[in-house]
Amino acid sequence: MTTRRLHATDLEQASAVCMASFMQAVAPSLSPEGIATFAAIVSVDGIASRFSDDNDMFVFEADGQVVGVAELIGGQHVATLFVAPGYQGKGVGRALMQAVLACARSEVVTVRASLGSVAAYQRFGFQVAGPVGGYAGLVYQPMERALPTP
Repeated sequence: MTTRRLHATDLEQASAVCMASFMQAVAPSLSPEGIATFAAIVSVDGIASRFSDDNDMFVFEADGQVVGVAELIGGQHVATLFVAPGYQGKGVGRALMQAVLACARSEVVTVRASLGSVAAYQRFGFQVAGPVGGYAGLVYQPMERALPTP
């Protein structure tokens, strides 16, 4: 089991992991619009479109399969952190978060956490940073984590 950078050959598996986790944990609380918005964001094309940007993308691989995905945009915003349902609670999310935070280029890292994931982000050291918001049917809690200065 290992955390590594996402490769172009991982796009289909990464998309599938994101959707499986989302459909189980987040989708039941959202409108059809929110589900469609998210599906576009984590589609193979959606992930591929961000693959060349100023983003750091990681996967957690177990037995040759991608079982976790994380993305840091611009060195400061956690855009995705998803773990396959069968691998949740086994340290995959923590390993991915460590990889993401190691790439941070800002004193504060932010995330728009789904409401069901707020407690997990709090365990990673994030704090609520404003009221619940929404975008295109998605509902999120803004959170942030201050990083130690070198």
